[in-house]
Amino acid sequence: MGAGTCYAKRGQPRLLGRERLQPARRSLAGRALRVTSRAIGWRTGSLERAHPLTASARSITFTVSSWPGNDAGQHVDVRLTAPDGYQAVRSYSIASTGAGEEIELAIDRLPDGEVSPFLVDDLELGDTVELRGPLGGWFVWRPEQTQPVQLIAGGSGVVPLIAMTRAHASAGSSVPMQLLYSLRTPDDAFFRDELSQPSATARTTWHYTRAVPSGWSRSAGRLTAEDLKRETLPPEHVPLTYICGRTGFVETVSRALISLGHVPDNIRTERFGGT
Repeated sequence: MGAGTCYAKRGQPRLLGRERLQPARRSLAGRALRVTSRAIGWRTGSLERAHPLTASARSITFTVSSWPGNDAGQHVDVRLTAPDGYQAVRSYSIASTGAGEEIELAIDRLPDGEVSPFLVDDLELGDTVELRGPLGGWFVWRPEQTQPVQLIAGGSGVVPLIAMTRAHASAGSSVPMQLLYSLRTPDDAFFRDELSQPSATARTTWHYTRAVPSGWSRSAGRLTAEDLKRETLPPEHVPLTYICGRTGFVETVSRALISLGHVPDNIRTERFGGT
């Protein structure tokens, strides 16, 4: 833990310390972040498990009392509150799905982020945060859906999409589902082992923009319309397509799919920025 950290007894809300605000934002230097649960609609989540996904990303699983469960693709708000009342709230996609009192998030640390560096570097087992959700009803996939599904992820945008692949597997769905995962290098992959598992009805295709694995048959480069034509379900299959990533990625991929003949109403998008 960083300098200026305060401690409390395990099992109680902890004082979680380290300045995380960008210079232009109100500073918490010399302060600490205390988790509270005063607001209606907020629940307290206790960190149950955590493990690294990449050099800059971490899977964190919380136990949340009375959590109602969530659909694949939904997100949750995370709130940290300072003693002076300043609050930082960020939304994160949920990697887990279904019933139960555990939810998994996958957080990528952004150097100038206000919340993500704390969640990746400092949050310890037993620490608590405030959570509100599940949120969102458009960018979701449910097992009763029968339309073929094409998932397209850019970087950490894979998080809500892996929830969909998990829901698909858990339901034993026979609906065709494909994931095209675009990332900078092999070391940047979230959930690589899980996504590499063979499946009769769901598969993952990898695309690298900066560096490729040894023996890879294609060169690194940005995702193009030709790549999408080759690696995704064709328009004649009328797939429901989910795209998640940074704004530029989402817009480029959406336009390319439409140019290839995909129905705009069958394309659902979610985009993200720095946190």
